[in-house]
Amino acid sequence: MVALDRLTPEQPVAARCTATVDGSSWPMSPDQAQHAALFAGTAARRDLPARAVTIAIATALQESRLENIDYGDRDSIGLFQQRPSQGWGTVEQIMDPVFSTGAFFDALVKVDGYQDMPITEAAQAVQRSGFPDAYAQHEGSARAWASALTGHSPGALTCTLPERGHDGAPVGSPVGLAERVARDLGDVRVEQYQGGDDTPSGVTVHAEDLGPDPQRQALAVAAWAVAVAYEQGITRVQVGDTWWDRDTGEWSTGPALDPGLVDIQV
Repeated sequence: MVALDRLTPEQPVAARCTATVDGSSWPMSPDQAQHAALFAGTAARRDLPARAVTIAIATALQESRLENIDYGDRDSIGLFQQRPSQGWGTVEQIMDPVFSTGAFFDALVKVDGYQDMPITEAAQAVQRSGFPDAYAQHEGSARAWASALTGHSPGALTCTLPERGHDGAPVGSPVGLAERVARDLGDVRVEQYQGGDDTPSGVTVHAEDLGPDPQRQALAVAAWAVAVAYEQGITRVQVGDTWWDRDTGEWSTGPALDPGLVDIQV
């Protein structure tokens, strides 16, 4: 008898993003990661410290598992389980991640001394939860993700993702990516470029527009790009002499970009 080779169907790639800091790894789904990236981008636009991002991530992990849900206790909805009846906005507004994130930070900066408070106390000062100590359990993950997304832990954020167009993964475009940069990061210069059959398309982001520390801001934008890579169909992110590649899910080194620039390919 002739043995027939049996082809094993290719298994779908389990999409996951991970922040690894000080030897500990903290995973998130791509959906959670893109919301955490929005928090960091919003904080950068407002010149808020990494501490604010940590508090936002810990709060949303507790309130909604960092997912933009349309249900909750009583009329609570969205990433932070904000309530229309308590003046947080309309249902439509709160379900907009950009609005709800801005509303959270608006409330946080009014908390006197929030930067020096324990994470759970600062979160509780904003949320007025019936479980005031619950935010503390998310502090490790929130700190790691905030450190990566604010450029304080270079290369700490990685994602393992399916190929674009496979297993439901979106295919991105320079136009769509530029719009997402504007949504999350605000008024930064973005140069789009359109490739051909054998050359990539993408955008170059001038991260130096975000603040006085162009190297750290570029690292923050690069981490942001990896965190939104699934939704935006991103295939490669380069900052300085390092780049993240979607095929491997890892960071490598090579020829350097100019300081303050981040190249993002789709």
